[in-house]
Amino acid sequence: MKIKSKEELASLIDHTNVRADATPADIERLCREAEEYGFRCAVVTPTNVRLASELLSSSEVMVCSVVGFPAGVSTPSVKALEASEAVENGAEEIDMVMNIGAMKAGDTELVHEDVSGVVEAAGVPVKVILETAYLTDEEKVKACIISRDAGAAFVKTSTAYGGLPGATVEDVRLMRRTVGDDMGVKAAGGIRDFETALAMLEAGADRIGTSTGVEIVEGFRVEDQDNR
Repeated sequence: MKIKSKEELASLIDHTNVRADATPADIERLCREAEEYGFRCAVVTPTNVRLASELLSSSEVMVCSVVGFPAGVSTPSVKALEASEAVENGAEEIDMVMNIGAMKAGDTELVHEDVSGVVEAAGVPVKVILETAYLTDEEKVKACIISRDAGAAFVKTSTAYGGLPGATVEDVRLMRRTVGDDMGVKAAGGIRDFETALAMLEAGADRIGTSTGVEIVEGFRVEDQDNR
């Protein structure tokens, strides 16, 4: 995948601040950068959705809220309520954390209920965070299939919270092979420079989640792609 311009690259990035200590000033900075660079989304915690929505009301940048973040351990009904409220407050996309323990236990019915409940409650595109560092390849494949069958728009690699590894090229390739071309793949976690972002896109990612979107876009160089 060859990226032709900074603008094209920015349109593939979800510019993110989901830190627990994020202040209104931090969210204002995030939204200002998102609008200036033309990022696809500004991703924030539910508490900050309304503020981000107000700040970006005249912009084409979407607001995305996380749900069940970062551990994914809330019950399906709580996640559905969280998603519904986020949309009411202005979220246009939802990034939810899957019930990882249920996936590890092989409780596919609960995982499906978990995802489908958010999809139905939100009514906007939902990205399912698999937290791939916890899963075997077999579990990653099953999680992708469940997410697709439950109506999610994307599967996403990671939160990278708690010191866990983030996205890997191998996981992105596996997820893309599993879901095919009819579903999105978002790579997130540890993507901090243009070279890493490009590797994820070449592996099959449609979207990049990062808190360093500005640095990635500013690192864009056509010649780096020509030399790969």
